[in-house]
Amino acid sequence: MKKIIFPALLLILLGCSGTKTQELVQVSTIDALLQGVYDGNTSLQALSEYGNFGIGTLNGLDGELILLDGNFYQVRGDGKVCQPELNVRSPFASVTYFNPKKDFQVEALSFAGLKTKIDSLMPGSNLFFGIKLSGNFKSVKTRSVPKQQQPYPSLVEVTANQPEFEATNISGTLVGFYCPPYVTGLNVPGYHLHFLSDDKNFGGHLLAFELESGTLQLDQINNFSLKLPEDEHFLNTALDQDLSDDLKQVEGESFIVYINRG
Repeated sequence: MKKIIFPALLLILLGCSGTKTQELVQVSTIDALLQGVYDGNTSLQALSEYGNFGIGTLNGLDGELILLDGNFYQVRGDGKVCQPELNVRSPFASVTYFNPKKDFQVEALSFAGLKTKIDSLMPGSNLFFGIKLSGNFKSVKTRSVPKQQQPYPSLVEVTANQPEFEATNISGTLVGFYCPPYVTGLNVPGYHLHFLSDDKNFGGHLLAFELESGTLQLDQINNFSLKLPEDEHFLNTALDQDLSDDLKQVEGESFIVYINRG
């Protein structure tokens, strides 16, 4: 007997073939993190089901989190890099399945130059973009944060005395996202990038860099999903305030930028 597959059924079968939807999945909000909601609510195992690429932090604000090529890395407050267990939880993270369509060869870039380059490649400022820049760097400056104890201080208080680290003549990868202006209160509007060296011995939240040469990849992301905690601290935190000034202190004025298309 000859089998006939109707078009609608064929579409259903193709939809179940394992293709990942291009989506940015975020755990909690940046404003909650700014106000000290540091208790992790989502395990790294769960995060790995949402993507293979991303950034965030760990339970108790225990350093900087990087997800690269499906592997999690933690840059602790003392600057050391390790791979955390998958049962460790995160209070804030953004992840996706990184799927760039084209590579761009770049050289002699600072952070300002990278922003200018990416701005020119984006079709508009209202979508999300995954950003990956791999190459040889003349210098990289990063920061991390030490694990906090309850009662938790605000993120502004923590980063006022943040440990900072510098490296020269190092190869590695910038990992992060551009988020559009309307995510204010949810995520960082503009650029949020972390760094990880190829030898996995240096990294952290990116503060500055000078690139010698490298490969830039951008992944346009049209879907956004927000996973909200249900713990008492999150539920009782006031999230009706404008914390833009606090975010600028934490992230740095130069990171909170938007595309100017004149």
